[in-house]
Amino acid sequence: MEPALILLAILVVAVVGRANTVAVAAGSLLLIRLLQADKYLFPFIEKRGVFWGLVLLTASILIPLARGDIAFQELGRVFISWVGLLAFAFSMFTTYLGGQGLQFLTVQGHADVMPALILGTVVAASFLGGVPVGPLITSGLLALCIKLLSRG
Repeated sequence: MEPALILLAILVVAVVGRANTVAVAAGSLLLIRLLQADKYLFPFIEKRGVFWGLVLLTASILIPLARGDIAFQELGRVFISWVGLLAFAFSMFTTYLGGQGLQFLTVQGHADVMPALILGTVVAASFLGGVPVGPLITSGLLALCIKLLSRG
């Protein structure tokens, strides 16, 4: 019963804060749990959810390229501009952080920080106009900080 109450609390905060993606996620998990389908669906979602979520996110970002809205010549110009070069560097850094975060949470077994990551995500999405794509990058920053602090 406790997990259902936690999901319900996240759902309420997300609805109040108009964080639709968090509300849909929490509501879906709550529904799966209430229908007692969690033992069948949770393992699949846990194992493949991040992959398919990233596939859909990446596909939605690539739509302007697929539609032909961006010409081939424009692609070349972006890599010689300072904004394009910064975008490339930041993209490499955040992708690295996302990988470190995923490893930190799963392989290294630090899932205990997940409630703090979720709460930060819900608050930022609900009240600061954020988009909840940050938990992996956040955990990557956390892993990087822990590595740097443990060396000193």
